[in-house]
Amino acid sequence: MDQQLLSSRAIRGMYFARLESDPGTNWLDGVSNFFGSDQASETYNFLGQTPMMREWIGGRQAKGFSGDGLTIINKHYEATLEIQKKDARRDKTGQIRARVDEFADRSQTHWASLTSALIVNGATSLCYDGQYFFDTDHVTGDSGSQSNKIDADISAFPATLHGIVTDPSVEEMQQAITAGIVAILKLKDDKGEPMNENASAFLVMVPIGLMKAALGAVSQLVPAMLQQNLNPNLLRNFRVEVVMNVRLTSAGWTDKFVIFRTDSPIKALIRQSEQEVEMKMKAEGSEYEFDNDAWQMGIDAWRGVGYGYWQRAVQVTLI
Repeated sequence: MDQQLLSSRAIRGMYFARLESDPGTNWLDGVSNFFGSDQASETYNFLGQTPMMREWIGGRQAKGFSGDGLTIINKHYEATLEIQKKDARRDKTGQIRARVDEFADRSQTHWASLTSALIVNGATSLCYDGQYFFDTDHVTGDSGSQSNKIDADISAFPATLHGIVTDPSVEEMQQAITAGIVAILKLKDDKGEPMNENASAFLVMVPIGLMKAALGAVSQLVPAMLQQNLNPNLLRNFRVEVVMNVRLTSAGWTDKFVIFRTDSPIKALIRQSEQEVEMKMKAEGSEYEFDNDAWQMGIDAWRGVGYGYWQRAVQVTLI
């Protein structure tokens, strides 16, 4: 008698139970905005800076959307897992759960994969102003030439211990992170006004090799920043988080990292979803089961990513 001990419904339950766990990509909300979509692509024309308050002379002077913008296309993504019916019948629950859990994890980390690709390619991909996202000569209106792609010469930093660009000392990393934050604070809008003057929350994203130095640096960062003559009132509620992104390491990053401002309404990156992850199964009673003695579990989604404000991120290269 063919006694089935594990049903497709139970496997579906494993998948959704796993989705409740923390996928380890909580940094996404800090570096990117999430927008819903109801068509094949969305065009964002909101990326002009919002106006500063001015003295009321001669009536109001409204500022609409900027002529600059970008279009993000929704692409179709899928993943399909096959489970042999005999494994379900023989109650290989542990093995099946492991595969289903990993399948769920992959669906959870897909946004991290897409946004990490934007970060990795930021120095060679165009953003809304027609420049590379990470570039040394951004110009917006009356801002003058600005850079969100800087070098940090660690050999020139005052430090009791010196390292190398792929393994800097904590003191050197501390000063490199400070230089990146200062670069963000200096960025101006199209009227020449500071864009990030009230910023107090930042995320330092590093490859594996720079993780240790970054963690040590951040733990003592505020005292070091006071030495840079930054506003003490700004530093009172200062928060800097370190995130290690293995995808940067896989892309060959060994001597550079990125700093994001995370407390602003408009972020550095954009995530766009037309259809969130949907799960479908060919299971008991299906033609696929009849022909292959197996079940298939498929997920798919329509989504896209793009660059938002380049003024919310700085790439730092150690030299």
